[in-house]
Amino acid sequence: MSLSPLSKRRIENFRSNKRGFYSAIIFVFLFVITIFAEFIANDKPILVVFDNKFYFPVIEKIPETFFGGEFETESDYKDPFVQKLINTNGFFVMPLIEYSYDTINYDLKVPSPSSPTFENLLGTDDQGRDVLARLIYGFRISVFFGLILTFLSSFIGIVIGGLQGFYGGVIDLYGQRFIEIWSGLPVLYLLIIISSFIEPSFWVLLFIMLLFSWMSLEGVVRAEFLRARNFEYVKAAKALGVGNLKIMYRHVLPNAMVATLTLMPFILSGSIATLTSLDFLGFGLPPGSPSLGEMVSQGKANLQAPWLGISAFITLSLQLSLLVFVGEAVRDAFDPRKVS
Repeated sequence: MSLSPLSKRRIENFRSNKRGFYSAIIFVFLFVITIFAEFIANDKPILVVFDNKFYFPVIEKIPETFFGGEFETESDYKDPFVQKLINTNGFFVMPLIEYSYDTINYDLKVPSPSSPTFENLLGTDDQGRDVLARLIYGFRISVFFGLILTFLSSFIGIVIGGLQGFYGGVIDLYGQRFIEIWSGLPVLYLLIIISSFIEPSFWVLLFIMLLFSWMSLEGVVRAEFLRARNFEYVKAAKALGVGNLKIMYRHVLPNAMVATLTLMPFILSGSIATLTSLDFLGFGLPPGSPSLGEMVSQGKANLQAPWLGISAFITLSLQLSLLVFVGEAVRDAFDPRKVS
Protein backbone atom coordinates (compact mmCIF):
# COMPACT_ATOMS: atom_id res chain seq x y z
CA MET A 1 0.00 0.00 0.00
CA SER A 2 1.68 3.20 -1.20
CA LEU A 3 1.31 6.49 0.63
CA SER A 4 -0.14 9.54 -1.06
CA PRO A 5 2.18 12.50 -1.79
CA LEU A 6 0.44 14.49 0.96
CA SER A 7 1.05 11.76 3.53
CA LYS A 8 4.69 11.48 2.48
CA ARG A 9 5.12 15.23 2.84
CA ARG A 10 3.60 15.17 6.33
CA ILE A 11 5.88 12.33 7.41
CA GLU A 12 8.91 14.20 6.09
CA ASN A 13 7.81 17.35 7.90
CA PHE A 14 7.48 15.36 11.12
CA ARG A 15 10.92 13.79 10.70
CA SER A 16 12.46 17.16 9.88
CA ASN A 17 11.50 18.41 13.34
CA LYS A 18 14.39 16.61 15.05
CA ARG A 19 13.35 17.53 18.57
CA GLY A 20 9.82 16.21 18.11
CA PHE A 21 10.90 13.17 16.11
CA TYR A 22 13.43 11.97 18.70
CA SER A 23 11.03 12.84 21.50
CA ALA A 24 8.46 10.52 19.91
CA ILE A 25 11.04 7.72 19.72
CA ILE A 26 12.07 8.20 23.35
CA PHE A 27 8.46 8.38 24.57
CA VAL A 28 7.42 5.24 22.68
CA PHE A 29 10.53 3.43 23.95
CA LEU A 30 9.78 4.34 27.58
CA PHE A 31 6.11 3.45 27.20
CA VAL A 32 6.88 0.05 25.66
CA ILE A 33 9.27 -0.70 28.51
CA THR A 34 6.69 0.22 31.15
CA ILE A 35 4.05 -1.95 29.45
CA PHE A 36 6.13 -4.92 30.58
CA ALA A 37 6.65 -3.49 34.07
CA GLU A 38 5.74 -6.81 35.72
CA PHE A 39 8.75 -8.41 34.02
CA ILE A 40 11.09 -5.58 35.01
CA ALA A 41 10.08 -4.72 38.57
CA ASN A 42 8.37 -7.43 40.59
CA ASP A 43 8.74 -9.40 43.79
CA LYS A 44 7.79 -12.56 41.89
CA PRO A 45 10.17 -14.54 39.66
CA ILE A 46 9.88 -14.26 35.90
CA LEU A 47 10.53 -17.99 35.62
CA VAL A 48 10.54 -20.91 38.03
CA VAL A 49 11.90 -24.28 37.01
CA PHE A 50 10.67 -26.89 39.48
CA ASP A 51 10.79 -30.66 38.96
CA ASN A 52 11.96 -30.01 35.38
CA LYS A 53 8.78 -28.04 34.60
CA PHE A 54 8.46 -24.35 33.78
CA TYR A 55 6.22 -21.96 35.70
CA PHE A 56 5.64 -18.22 35.39
CA PRO A 57 4.63 -16.70 38.76
CA VAL A 58 4.34 -13.26 37.16
CA ILE A 59 1.17 -14.34 35.37
CA GLU A 60 -0.01 -17.24 37.57
CA LYS A 61 -0.51 -17.76 41.28
CA ILE A 62 1.33 -20.71 42.80
CA PRO A 63 0.63 -21.68 46.45
CA GLU A 64 3.48 -22.39 48.84
CA THR A 65 2.27 -25.96 49.31
CA PHE A 66 3.10 -26.63 45.65
CA PHE A 67 6.79 -26.31 46.50
CA GLY A 68 6.44 -28.35 49.70
CA GLY A 69 5.62 -25.51 52.10
CA GLU A 70 2.91 -25.24 54.75
CA PHE A 71 0.61 -22.44 53.57
CA GLU A 72 -1.97 -22.66 50.81
CA THR A 73 -1.71 -18.96 50.08
CA GLU A 74 0.38 -17.58 47.22
CA SER A 75 4.10 -18.08 47.68
CA ASP A 76 6.21 -15.25 49.08
CA TYR A 77 9.24 -15.47 46.84
CA LYS A 78 11.18 -12.99 48.99
CA ASP A 79 10.99 -15.47 51.88
CA PRO A 80 14.30 -17.38 52.25
CA PHE A 81 12.33 -20.49 53.23
CA VAL A 82 10.39 -20.49 49.95
CA GLN A 83 13.57 -19.81 48.00
CA LYS A 84 15.24 -22.79 49.65
CA LEU A 85 12.25 -25.02 48.78
CA ILE A 86 12.47 -24.03 45.12
CA ASN A 87 16.26 -24.41 44.95
CA THR A 88 16.08 -27.98 46.25
CA ASN A 89 14.36 -29.17 43.05
CA GLY A 90 15.02 -26.35 40.59
CA PHE A 91 15.79 -22.66 40.35
CA PHE A 92 14.10 -19.32 39.72
CA VAL A 93 14.91 -16.12 37.82
CA MET A 94 14.02 -12.78 39.41
CA PRO A 95 13.41 -9.52 37.47
CA LEU A 96 16.05 -6.77 37.31
CA ILE A 97 14.25 -4.93 40.13
CA GLU A 98 13.09 -7.37 42.81
CA TYR A 99 10.31 -5.11 44.05
CA SER A 100 6.83 -4.36 42.76
CA TYR A 101 5.13 -1.00 43.27
CA ASP A 102 3.55 -2.17 46.54
CA THR A 103 6.37 -4.34 47.88
CA ILE A 104 7.64 -3.19 51.26
CA ASN A 105 11.31 -3.71 52.02
CA TYR A 106 11.33 -5.04 55.59
CA ASP A 107 15.11 -5.48 55.62
CA LEU A 108 15.98 -1.79 55.61
CA LYS A 109 18.83 -0.96 57.98
CA VAL A 110 17.64 2.64 58.38
CA PRO A 111 14.17 4.12 58.90
CA SER A 112 12.13 4.77 55.76
CA PRO A 113 12.30 6.75 53.60
CA SER A 114 15.79 5.37 52.99
CA SER A 115 18.36 6.87 50.66
CA PRO A 116 19.37 5.24 47.34
CA THR A 117 21.40 2.02 47.57
CA PHE A 118 22.41 -0.74 45.19
CA GLU A 119 19.30 -2.67 46.31
CA ASN A 120 16.94 0.31 45.96
CA LEU A 121 18.51 2.44 43.24
CA LEU A 122 16.29 5.48 43.90
CA GLY A 123 15.72 4.75 47.56
CA THR A 124 12.41 3.96 49.25
CA ASP A 125 9.40 6.08 50.16
CA ASP A 126 8.01 6.66 53.65
CA GLN A 127 6.37 3.21 53.60
CA GLY A 128 9.50 1.33 52.55
CA ARG A 129 8.43 0.80 48.93
CA ASP A 130 10.95 0.95 46.09
CA VAL A 131 10.82 4.35 44.37
CA LEU A 132 12.09 3.17 40.98
CA ALA A 133 9.46 0.41 40.80
CA ARG A 134 6.71 2.89 41.64
CA LEU A 135 8.00 5.29 38.97
CA ILE A 136 7.86 2.57 36.32
CA TYR A 137 4.32 1.53 37.21
CA GLY A 138 3.23 5.14 37.73
CA PHE A 139 4.50 6.16 34.29
CA ARG A 140 2.51 3.35 32.70
CA ILE A 141 -0.78 4.00 34.47
CA SER A 142 -0.61 7.75 33.79
CA VAL A 143 0.02 7.22 30.07
CA PHE A 144 -2.75 4.61 29.80
CA PHE A 145 -5.13 6.95 31.61
CA GLY A 146 -4.18 9.85 29.35
CA LEU A 147 -4.46 7.80 26.15
CA ILE A 148 -7.90 6.39 26.97
CA LEU A 149 -9.19 9.81 28.06
CA THR A 150 -7.71 11.49 24.97
CA PHE A 151 -9.28 9.07 22.50
CA LEU A 152 -12.69 9.01 24.20
CA SER A 153 -12.86 12.77 24.63
CA SER A 154 -11.68 13.29 21.04
CA PHE A 155 -14.38 10.96 19.74
CA ILE A 156 -17.13 12.72 21.71
CA GLY A 157 -15.79 16.17 20.82
CA ILE A 158 -15.63 15.31 17.11
CA VAL A 159 -19.18 13.92 17.07
CA ILE A 160 -20.73 16.84 18.94
CA GLY A 161 -18.68 19.49 17.12
CA GLY A 162 -19.41 17.87 13.77
CA LEU A 163 -23.16 17.78 14.35
CA GLN A 164 -23.22 21.39 15.48
CA GLY A 165 -21.11 22.66 12.64
CA PHE A 166 -22.75 20.69 9.84
CA TYR A 167 -26.40 21.23 10.75
CA GLY A 168 -26.06 24.66 12.38
CA GLY A 169 -29.33 26.43 13.23
CA VAL A 170 -31.11 25.41 16.41
CA ILE A 171 -28.75 22.48 17.07
CA ASP A 172 -25.72 24.77 16.98
CA LEU A 173 -27.45 27.53 18.95
CA TYR A 174 -28.60 25.40 21.88
CA GLY A 175 -25.42 23.32 21.75
CA GLN A 176 -23.26 26.41 22.16
CA ARG A 177 -25.35 27.74 25.03
CA PHE A 178 -25.02 24.40 26.84
CA ILE A 179 -21.27 24.30 26.24
CA GLU A 180 -20.87 27.87 27.51
CA ILE A 181 -22.57 26.91 30.78
CA TRP A 182 -20.82 23.53 31.07
CA SER A 183 -17.36 24.98 30.35
CA GLY A 184 -17.89 27.68 32.99
CA LEU A 185 -18.05 25.10 35.77
CA PRO A 186 -14.90 24.83 37.94
CA VAL A 187 -13.72 21.43 36.77
CA LEU A 188 -11.00 20.79 39.34
CA TYR A 189 -13.26 21.72 42.26
CA LEU A 190 -16.04 19.51 40.93
CA LEU A 191 -13.60 16.62 40.58
CA ILE A 192 -12.47 17.10 44.16
CA ILE A 193 -16.07 17.29 45.44
CA ILE A 194 -17.21 14.21 43.52
CA SER A 195 -14.09 12.24 44.49
CA SER A 196 -14.70 13.04 48.16
CA PHE A 197 -17.93 11.02 48.34
CA ILE A 198 -17.33 8.47 45.56
CA GLU A 199 -14.63 5.88 46.10
CA PRO A 200 -11.93 6.85 43.60
CA SER A 201 -10.81 4.34 41.01
CA PHE A 202 -9.24 4.39 37.56
CA TRP A 203 -12.56 4.15 35.69
CA VAL A 204 -14.49 6.49 37.99
CA LEU A 205 -11.88 9.21 37.56
CA LEU A 206 -11.81 8.58 33.83
CA PHE A 207 -15.59 8.98 33.57
CA ILE A 208 -15.65 12.16 35.66
CA MET A 209 -12.87 13.80 33.65
CA LEU A 210 -14.46 12.68 30.39
CA LEU A 211 -17.55 14.75 31.26
CA PHE A 212 -15.49 17.90 30.74
CA SER A 213 -12.46 17.03 28.60
CA TRP A 214 -14.42 16.51 25.35
CA MET A 215 -14.92 20.28 25.03
CA SER A 216 -11.24 20.81 24.18
CA LEU A 217 -11.84 19.65 20.59
CA GLU A 218 -15.48 20.55 20.08
CA GLY A 219 -14.85 24.16 19.11
CA VAL A 220 -12.13 23.33 16.58
CA VAL A 221 -14.19 20.61 14.90
CA ARG A 222 -17.31 22.78 14.87
CA ALA A 223 -15.41 25.58 13.12
CA GLU A 224 -14.05 23.19 10.49
CA PHE A 225 -17.51 21.77 9.77
CA LEU A 226 -19.06 25.24 9.60
CA ARG A 227 -16.43 26.23 7.04
CA ALA A 228 -16.52 23.05 4.97
CA ARG A 229 -20.29 22.62 4.74
CA ASN A 230 -20.50 25.49 2.22
CA PHE A 231 -17.79 24.12 -0.08
CA GLU A 232 -18.78 23.25 -3.64
CA TYR A 233 -18.03 19.54 -3.34
CA VAL A 234 -20.33 19.28 -0.31
CA LYS A 235 -23.14 21.03 -2.16
CA ALA A 236 -22.52 18.77 -5.17
CA ALA A 237 -22.72 15.66 -3.00
CA LYS A 238 -26.02 16.88 -1.51
CA ALA A 239 -27.36 17.55 -5.02
CA LEU A 240 -26.48 13.98 -6.01
CA GLY A 241 -28.52 12.66 -3.09
CA VAL A 242 -25.67 11.56 -0.82
CA GLY A 243 -26.78 11.27 2.81
CA ASN A 244 -25.65 13.81 5.40
CA LEU A 245 -23.84 11.26 7.56
CA LYS A 246 -21.93 9.96 4.56
CA ILE A 247 -20.95 13.49 3.53
CA MET A 248 -19.80 14.27 7.06
CA TYR A 249 -17.72 11.10 7.30
CA ARG A 250 -16.18 11.03 3.82
CA HIS A 251 -15.82 14.65 2.81
CA VAL A 252 -15.89 16.95 5.84
CA LEU A 253 -14.33 14.88 8.62
CA PRO A 254 -10.89 14.49 6.93
CA ASN A 255 -10.49 18.28 6.98
CA ALA A 256 -11.38 18.43 10.67
CA MET A 257 -8.99 15.57 11.53
CA VAL A 258 -5.99 17.74 10.69
CA ALA A 259 -6.72 20.10 13.59
CA THR A 260 -7.78 17.19 15.80
CA LEU A 261 -4.54 15.23 15.36
CA THR A 262 -2.54 18.38 15.96
CA LEU A 263 -4.17 18.96 19.35
CA MET A 264 -4.22 15.36 20.61
CA PRO A 265 -0.66 15.26 22.07
CA PHE A 266 -1.43 18.42 24.05
CA ILE A 267 -4.72 16.92 25.29
CA LEU A 268 -2.78 13.83 26.38
CA SER A 269 -0.26 15.88 28.36
CA GLY A 270 -3.10 17.87 29.95
CA SER A 271 -4.87 14.66 31.00
CA ILE A 272 -1.72 13.35 32.67
CA ALA A 273 -1.17 16.68 34.44
CA THR A 274 -4.77 16.70 35.75
CA LEU A 275 -4.48 13.14 37.07
CA THR A 276 -1.20 14.03 38.74
CA SER A 277 -2.81 17.09 40.36
CA LEU A 278 -5.68 15.04 41.75
CA ASP A 279 -3.30 12.39 43.10
CA PHE A 280 -1.15 15.11 44.68
CA LEU A 281 -4.21 16.51 46.46
CA GLY A 282 -5.31 13.03 47.58
CA PHE A 283 -8.44 12.85 45.40
CA GLY A 284 -7.05 10.67 42.62
CA LEU A 285 -6.35 6.97 42.37
CA PRO A 286 -6.98 4.68 45.37
CA PRO A 287 -4.37 4.77 48.17
CA GLY A 288 -1.41 2.54 47.41
CA SER A 289 -1.73 2.87 43.64
CA PRO A 290 1.48 3.63 41.72
CA SER A 291 0.89 7.32 41.21
CA LEU A 292 3.30 10.06 40.16
CA GLY A 293 1.16 12.65 41.94
CA GLU A 294 1.31 10.66 45.17
CA MET A 295 5.09 10.53 44.85
CA VAL A 296 5.20 14.32 44.44
CA SER A 297 3.08 14.58 47.59
CA GLN A 298 5.51 12.31 49.44
CA GLY A 299 8.40 14.48 48.30
CA LYS A 300 6.62 17.53 49.72
CA ALA A 301 5.91 15.74 53.02
CA ASN A 302 9.45 14.37 53.34
CA LEU A 303 11.80 17.26 52.60
CA GLN A 304 14.54 15.38 54.41
CA ALA A 305 14.41 12.79 51.58
CA PRO A 306 15.09 14.86 48.45
CA TRP A 307 15.32 11.77 46.22
CA LEU A 308 11.54 11.40 46.41
CA GLY A 309 10.71 14.83 45.02
CA ILE A 310 13.60 14.87 42.55
CA SER A 311 12.70 11.46 41.10
CA ALA A 312 9.02 12.38 40.63
CA PHE A 313 9.90 15.82 39.24
CA ILE A 314 12.33 14.46 36.66
CA THR A 315 9.89 11.76 35.57
CA LEU A 316 6.98 14.18 35.17
CA SER A 317 9.12 16.81 33.48
CA LEU A 318 10.48 14.28 31.00
CA GLN A 319 7.06 12.78 30.31
CA LEU A 320 5.25 16.07 29.70
CA SER A 321 8.15 17.68 27.81
CA LEU A 322 8.34 14.76 25.39
CA LEU A 323 4.60 15.02 24.71
CA VAL A 324 4.80 18.76 24.10
CA PHE A 325 7.71 18.31 21.67
CA VAL A 326 5.78 15.57 19.85
CA GLY A 327 2.77 17.87 19.65
CA GLU A 328 4.90 20.60 18.08
CA ALA A 329 6.21 18.14 15.50
CA VAL A 330 2.70 16.94 14.65
CA ARG A 331 1.60 20.56 14.25
CA ASP A 332 4.48 21.17 11.83
CA ALA A 333 3.65 17.98 9.93
CA PHE A 334 0.09 19.13 9.22
CA ASP A 335 1.00 22.74 8.53
CA PRO A 336 0.23 23.32 4.82
CA ARG A 337 2.73 26.19 4.69
CA LYS A 338 5.65 23.86 5.41
CA VAL A 339 7.15 22.17 2.37
CA SER A 340 9.97 19.68 2.90
